[in-house]
Amino acid sequence: MTWDLDQLETLFTENDNLVVTRENNCLLIGNGDGLDAWLALSGEQIIIESILFSSAEVKDKAALNEEILKTHMLFPLTTIGISQVAEQDYYTAFGALSSQSKAESVKIELDALFHNVAAFLDAYQEHLH
Repeated sequence: MTWDLDQLETLFTENDNLVVTRENNCLLIGNGDGLDAWLALSGEQIIIESILFSSAEVKDKAALNEEILKTHMLFPLTTIGISQVAEQDYYTAFGALSSQSKAESVKIELDALFHNVAAFLDAYQEHLH
């Protein structure tokens, strides 16, 4: 089965701890801890992304980038990148999986992202103003 946005919305609305909102061609998924993630279908992939912080908040981008590169393997299933939103750069956490993944795998990806976002914010806090 290849997932579509309607099926993914149904999958996550079954979880009482999540708030799911449809925004254009994406799902905005919020958890009980106040974290949000965007889910989108992109070709053969499901992409789940969460904004960590603005690059303008970073004291020394080179130092933070080096620490991210040295520690990224400590956070399974999630990668950090830089995305532009409204002409401003943001550090983002994201995961990607096949659009043919099992329901359990999609749920695990979202859970891992939320867990890792909290861990990233804690781990890299010293690099922020």
